[in-house]
Amino acid sequence: MKIGILTGGGDVPGLNPCIKAAVTRATDEGCEMVGLRRGWAGLLYFNPDDPSTHEENIIPLTKSNTRTIDRTGGTYLHTSRTNPAKVKPGEVPEFLKSSLPQNENGKTIDCTKHSLRVLQHLKIDGLIAIGGDDTLSYAVRLHKEGFPVVCIPKTMDNDVHGTDYCIGFSTAVTRSVEFIHALRTPTGSHERIAVVELFGRYSGETSLISAYLAGVDRAIISEIDFDIDKLVTMLVDDRNNNPSKYGIMTISEGAKPIGGEMFMSGEADAYGHKKLGGIGDYVAREIEKRSGVRTVYQQLAYLMRSGAPDALDLMVSTSYGYLATDLLLKKQSGRMVALRDGKYTTVSANLITEGRKRVDVDELYDIEQYRPKVAHLLGKPMFLY
Repeated sequence: MKIGILTGGGDVPGLNPCIKAAVTRATDEGCEMVGLRRGWAGLLYFNPDDPSTHEENIIPLTKSNTRTIDRTGGTYLHTSRTNPAKVKPGEVPEFLKSSLPQNENGKTIDCTKHSLRVLQHLKIDGLIAIGGDDTLSYAVRLHKEGFPVVCIPKTMDNDVHGTDYCIGFSTAVTRSVEFIHALRTPTGSHERIAVVELFGRYSGETSLISAYLAGVDRAIISEIDFDIDKLVTMLVDDRNNNPSKYGIMTISEGAKPIGGEMFMSGEADAYGHKKLGGIGDYVAREIEKRSGVRTVYQQLAYLMRSGAPDALDLMVSTSYGYLATDLLLKKQSGRMVALRDGKYTTVSANLITEGRKRVDVDELYDIEQYRPKVAHLLGKPMFLY
């Protein structure tokens, strides 16, 4: 049996241990494993008729060349946000252009037939896709086309539908809490209000859990639009009531003020998303304008996904890698490995595209006070999903 594996979308700590576990399991069972470089781009830019494109896009994976990769963050296979189902005309490989239908009005082009041709050419029997809901949505497309696929959820936002946990979330929270506490030093020294902007497009779980663990004054999440006047008043009061005369808050990058929109810039990527960021800067400027109190604005951004995974992400990513490989070895596909209620399981991959995982606001958030609110803690899983 020959198994392919890829990582797509943003990198997170835990990808390399996951790859290593899958390779180890497959190799021990006498199977061959190959890696697709740069996510789905490895399929798109592989030309079966041109050997010069092969090494650039495909790499044999062995226990030898993956032996130490679990000690580092990032992804050994590299990554991209390529979506072969929606390729911009200017990004279509030259060798494919003559075989594709004429593009009209600058619309994107579906290159899925080419993806399937490459998988057949490589004699890959099954594919493990590691990614967030965007990357995995294309895995679901291949599954519907009849190709055996198993999905592994990863994203710092922890927002893939169908699982309670995604690779990268614990480390992102760990990093965020560490930096929030470190930021108290300059914020307190200068008696300011710190605004810490965290990743989180549609789910505010990273902001919520980081705020809960770091004990910040206020937390704004993607799910609830906020009143800027009310927020500023609360933060100024928090600062003034603090013996050290400072305040601190977290905010999801996808959060919006009441009546406003997400802060986005640039062109939409292959999955329809523009670059997010800047809502924290807006809040910091409004605080200064409305109260006269100086602020510290900090986007943690890529620092949240930097470095090696923490112990929890190391454990989950390794287990997910073994579990996903086992599924293909058993000829089971169209599944996503998952954690539900603290237990490893598998679910239909179709769930990925059938919903969006969001914070349970009623159970976990105080809408009036803009703070985490953990109701009925007894019986909840470790990460309060």
